[in-house]
Amino acid sequence: MIVFDKMQQGYKYELEAPAGKDFAADFKPELTPKQMLEMGVFEGHYLNDCRAEFPEDWFINAKLSPDRADINANYFKIKSRMSLAEWQRRGWIVGPDPRGWFQWYCRYYMGRRLPEVDAWQIKRWKAFRRHKAQIVQNCLPFDIDCRKRQRQALLQWAYNPFF
Repeated sequence: MIVFDKMQQGYKYELEAPAGKDFAADFKPELTPKQMLEMGVFEGHYLNDCRAEFPEDWFINAKLSPDRADINANYFKIKSRMSLAEWQRRGWIVGPDPRGWFQWYCRYYMGRRLPEVDAWQIKRWKAFRRHKAQIVQNCLPFDIDCRKRQRQALLQWAYNPFF
């Protein structure tokens, strides 16, 4: 795969595993990138300029906002992300994925494997599960109006926000 988008020009990577298969034993995302895009993540403004890198069917029913970020494109209709500059400031952008965790997940899902980067991102994904525990502890079952910001964030980390 060779990437040409606004943030990367000529980045090359190999797909070493079948799409959606052969994940690390401790990485069990509850949602695929396609499901996440269809439900509404990142205010619809995350992968608009790099669609050619990923399967066309991921974008057929995706909730996108090509011109600007729009909270109405999010499933829970709430702002739930920090700016890319903030992610960079906090040291959350690592390796060859300048857009962060979701770009890493999309590439990992497609079959790219980078052991050190993968281990770091999977560790971050596992740590994010604490938000699911907070919802379970503080909300009635299936009350999706309870803690919408955390639920949207869970969705953006491939966790099912409905429980």
